[in-house]
Amino acid sequence: MTFDDLNLTKPLLNALTDLGYTTPTPIQQKVFSVVMSGKDVCGIAQTGTGKTFAYLLPCLRQIQFSKDRLPQLLIIVPTRELVVQVVEAVQQLTTYMSLAVVGIYGGVNIKPQIAEVEQGMDVLVSTPGRLIDLSIKGLLKTKSIKRLVIDEVDEMLNLGFRSQLETVLDLLPARRQNLLFSATMTDEVEGLIEAHFNQPVRMEAAPAGTPLDNIRQTAYAVPNFYTKINLLEQLLRQDADMTKVLVFVATKNLANQLYEQLEAKFPGQVGVIHSNKEQNHRFNAVRQFQDGNFRMLIATDIIARGLDVAEVSHVINFDLPEVPEMYVHRIGRTGRADRNGIAIAFLTEREKDRQTAIEQVMNYAIPTLPLPDDLEISDVLTEDEKPSVKMKNPVVKIHLSDTFGGAFHEKIEKNKKVNVRRNHAEEMMKKYGKPIRKTRKNN
Repeated sequence: MTFDDLNLTKPLLNALTDLGYTTPTPIQQKVFSVVMSGKDVCGIAQTGTGKTFAYLLPCLRQIQFSKDRLPQLLIIVPTRELVVQVVEAVQQLTTYMSLAVVGIYGGVNIKPQIAEVEQGMDVLVSTPGRLIDLSIKGLLKTKSIKRLVIDEVDEMLNLGFRSQLETVLDLLPARRQNLLFSATMTDEVEGLIEAHFNQPVRMEAAPAGTPLDNIRQTAYAVPNFYTKINLLEQLLRQDADMTKVLVFVATKNLANQLYEQLEAKFPGQVGVIHSNKEQNHRFNAVRQFQDGNFRMLIATDIIARGLDVAEVSHVINFDLPEVPEMYVHRIGRTGRADRNGIAIAFLTEREKDRQTAIEQVMNYAIPTLPLPDDLEISDVLTEDEKPSVKMKNPVVKIHLSDTFGGAFHEKIEKNKKVNVRRNHAEEMMKKYGKPIRKTRKNN
């Protein structure tokens, strides 16, 4: 099957031809006809399967011209980076169409986004929080929305957006088509579907945990952080094919440490991105990596989901993720659009349990390669790697003598006095021999 076999308009087919796409992926084939029928859809698809075009093509096919320029298609995603990516995908597919798309997200000045919204649009791509902000201000009208897409819904719920999603769903017209896409089907996702969807058609393509056939996976058993750096440096210097390398680390602190080490050895070739970086820095780092100005991009899992960077040659799992499914999302950044990719994992002894869990999810054992003979094995440990010394607090027993009587002692005589109520008249009689009467003068 080719895209010509789908019921697409000429402008969409021309845009796909310009992009070099001729054959739809399995999820794109399955979703298209169901969305065109008007039924709700629940799609389970991992990253790298063409999920974005799977919902965009049928939705854009059905958008009708409107003079009001109110949004007809609403796409909700969990991160700012994904908003930008989906907006770009819409723009690519609508090169030959008169259609306006706007992306809004938090963390930046709201005024430019308000100006864009007021100019009108046909497609709105948003994170949940900013969508609610504009709706509460009365700046965004949702009455014309005919289709809702919630992408990466499992990640959205993991980030704590459940209540915001509920609020958004209550703002939308009751008569609409709902499309939901997720990499995993959790109980929380099931609850959302049961509450707001109308008998959705469920379809699955390359579910989470399925390793992509076009990604070659290998691993190295490495003793510590600084040896990992030495190995990464050696691989980069020896392998000229490592032209666009995405390096995933566990924490923001490790990302900064690794950046400092690699930037000193590969000046001007390294970028870093994590949630503590300003939004402009994050966009710029991704853009520089996309354009080939950065050879390496160090990242936390903030971009493991949804971000589509073209032609990533290698994915390095500098640290293994805690959630096994996240490993598959990470390596899915390479080997996209039917290209081949390479994923390499650096494994320490502490990460053996994570490796086992990942291999169980994938039902695949990651081949382990021997370390290069000339690799420098570092004996320097980070603070996290240093063994913790646990000291026992000894219980000191005090042996008391038989004559020890404790801290009790008798009160002295003056402290034995007990407060009594004084009789003033009686005291005056005893002192002066007569009662003392109050007089006007005394008063």
